[in-house]
Amino acid sequence: MDGEELTEQETALYDRQIRVWGANAQRRLTKSHILVSGIKGTVAEFCKNIVLAGVGSVTLMDDSLVNEEALNANFLIPPDENAYRGKTVAEICCDSLKDFNPMVLVSVEKGDLSARSTEFFEKFDVVVIGYGSLATKKAVNEKCRKLSKRVAFYTVDCRDSCGEIFVDLQDYKYTKVPCMMLQFCMSILTSLLWNFQQKKLEEKVECELNFPSFQEAVSVPWKPIPRRTAKLYFAMRVIEVFEENEGRKHGQCSLLDLPTVLEIKKKLCEANTVSESHVPDSLLERLITGTIEFPPACAIVGGILAQEVIKAVSGKGEPLNNFFYYDAQDGKGVMENISNSFTS
Repeated sequence: MDGEELTEQETALYDRQIRVWGANAQRRLTKSHILVSGIKGTVAEFCKNIVLAGVGSVTLMDDSLVNEEALNANFLIPPDENAYRGKTVAEICCDSLKDFNPMVLVSVEKGDLSARSTEFFEKFDVVVIGYGSLATKKAVNEKCRKLSKRVAFYTVDCRDSCGEIFVDLQDYKYTKVPCMMLQFCMSILTSLLWNFQQKKLEEKVECELNFPSFQEAVSVPWKPIPRRTAKLYFAMRVIEVFEENEGRKHGQCSLLDLPTVLEIKKKLCEANTVSESHVPDSLLERLITGTIEFPPACAIVGGILAQEVIKAVSGKGEPLNNFFYYDAQDGKGVMENISNSFTS
């Protein structure tokens, strides 16, 4: 990603964001290759944002056909049935994303993501799995970790008005800089005052983080985890186990499944020697009955995911480590660092 310089056309198109994060960061973005699997409302928002930011390429994987749920939250799918008849979700979204930024190469890859070999992921810098099964997330994450180069790995899930993001950047070095808003203000001042010394305001610090794998993060015993931790972390683990045990795809559940879900919750709480109040029944009920995404929540979670990918590719800004949760009911977004450090 440290190859050629930006072209004249790229410099003109991305002028505003270059003023925010610099030409080197933009150059890394334009040379990056992103793989995205599972395209519903939240992932559609993410794809739109990274295409507008000017990544090099985006490869889409989603062989499902359009249904009513997809039309509800995925704004990349046109409402006209004739426009998507006979096409997969990935093919339709590919056509729409090309219109957002013709300078970004957007393509479609068909097939099962979990069946891909380790070598398949070597051509990507970032892998994002949306709404994937527990087995798929574990398998793909491990394949990315086996590669000789570092591949940033993300999962995202949105149910009802709740969202979860997981991040694995492995051993990651980055430059800690002021927030994007402060950088933007400084860029305006720089353009107004020719001799303004921007560097004096920026205190850059080189940092390094070590991220656990998805398998490690979801296998941490619950008892040592602080009680203030977002309840969504525990609830998502219960839903993942339910879907895996029952052989269900994402969102294939209803209120009729609540007794089974509650039984799984009870067993997990007993296995982790914690009270069942760790996972509120009301939250689990929301997650299994709210199978249609809440568009405002999609916009927020998808926007944050895009921001994190941009930070990881550019190497500028402190990354999310390693879970993020959002619940539109209380409007709160929280970051949770779930790792084996709790058991040390």
